[in-house]
Amino acid sequence: MIQLTDKILSEHYSHLSDKPFFQRVKDSMMTAPVIVCCYEGVDAIQVVRSLAGPTNGRLAAPGTIRGDFSMSFQENIVHASDSPETAEAELNRFFKPDELFEYKQATFDYLYACDEF
Repeated sequence: MIQLTDKILSEHYSHLSDKPFFQRVKDSMMTAPVIVCCYEGVDAIQVVRSLAGPTNGRLAAPGTIRGDFSMSFQENIVHASDSPETAEAELNRFFKPDELFEYKQATFDYLYACDEF
């Protein structure tokens, strides 16, 4: 759990800096601490984005994070990286190097077929 700062969010949302809602998005993200996570696995980005649901919570299916907990396009409650390159940049932004490490999860042999991972 971390408290996002204006500096971190200005970097994270730099691609929106010319939009009229830029400050509103940053203000929203600073209202409470957030949980940052790093997931790894086969098609992890696609899987996490499917679990999150579409950005607009009103369009998200029940059972997705946004479908169950969001009714807004902006206040969409969860962020998910959209590519490996974005994920790498975001991991570097939100985690210190010693906070991420590799290990073989005991359940991997039950989650994936032997030729999947």
